[in-house]
Amino acid sequence: MRSRILPAVLVTTALLVAGCSSDSGGASDGGRSTAPGGTATETASPAAPAAKGSVKVLRTVAEGLRTPWGLAPLPGGDLLVSSRDDATLTRIDPKTGKKTELGRISGVSPAGEGGLLGIALSPDFASDHMVYAYFTSASDNRIVRVRYDENKPSGERLGAPDTVFKGIPKGRIHNGGRIAFGPDGMLYAGTGESGSGDLAQDRDSLGGKILRLTPEGEPAPGNPFPRSPVYSYGHRNVQGLAWDSRQRLFASEFGQDTWDELNAISPGGDYGWPDAEGKSDDKRFTSPLAQWHTDEASPSGIASVDGVIWMAGLRGERLWRIPLRGTAASAPPQAFLDGEYGRLRTVLPAGGDRLWLLTSNTDGRGNPKKGDDRLLELRVS
Repeated sequence: MRSRILPAVLVTTALLVAGCSSDSGGASDGGRSTAPGGTATETASPAAPAAKGSVKVLRTVAEGLRTPWGLAPLPGGDLLVSSRDDATLTRIDPKTGKKTELGRISGVSPAGEGGLLGIALSPDFASDHMVYAYFTSASDNRIVRVRYDENKPSGERLGAPDTVFKGIPKGRIHNGGRIAFGPDGMLYAGTGESGSGDLAQDRDSLGGKILRLTPEGEPAPGNPFPRSPVYSYGHRNVQGLAWDSRQRLFASEFGQDTWDELNAISPGGDYGWPDAEGKSDDKRFTSPLAQWHTDEASPSGIASVDGVIWMAGLRGERLWRIPLRGTAASAPPQAFLDGEYGRLRTVLPAGGDRLWLLTSNTDGRGNPKKGDDRLLELRVS
């Protein structure tokens, strides 16, 4: 294991390598705090976590995964993993690594960076057994829910998809895809601008946004714009969403030629794209709390544990640790696993000082670049 510390803000550093922040490995991919219901707060955490931390890979939980993307914990400890290109959900027993394919979600049209992406369990999963999924269809990106019946034979345990929300712009790049239920019980979705930057500033478009919805897919009560699902805008491609212990929302975002971002999300906030990339002096825009050159990150999933944001890097092939004081970085970000496991897609709290981490080394045609993808268990501090 290797680690290193890099400044979060490198404005005066010349770019040695310029290139679009990438989900697919070389090709384009592409504040204030937030309380549930859209209330901004400036309350800082009582104490910042340690400036430096550590990561230890405890074990490979499962391997041989194909284009894994979304990850969700089931009651009892098992994990669900989505396959972007196969459009399947697989259940993994973290104790034994046993994989059980539950079935295929119909209507998915994989291409480029699109396919079956983020997944989340219903807040009422214990009674309704619903799994929510964000996917690329033939015409758009959309969110559906499917019933999971564990009493049916393997491969037949998923019901027909019920469309909850549709009409999110799709493209070969910048499809966003992360979904999560917030502490307020509402469904949040990170979308991309599908390669058309102007959509990010258009509040009537669903592209380049963070959306906040009811579980039934309606604009959530308390959203900043009347009768709109838009919670924040001016995003290029959001693939990471996480809340801290004070219910403040954070999001990771792919840059283009210069800066990837970690943002603290305010309801109604404009995060600048395509007019600003990274920190900006323009008061119209909310600047990121940390930024990276695009070859160092290309951030996808994030997780919040004990005042620290952990961020998975695709092109950067690193796991980043960002300690916070309130909604500001309290120390320079620290990089771990630099190149050791290739591209990193999704990171999820596993309880206590543990994290689950999904790799993403399969290219857009389903061919492994650095071996089969895997699920890892980490101990972090």
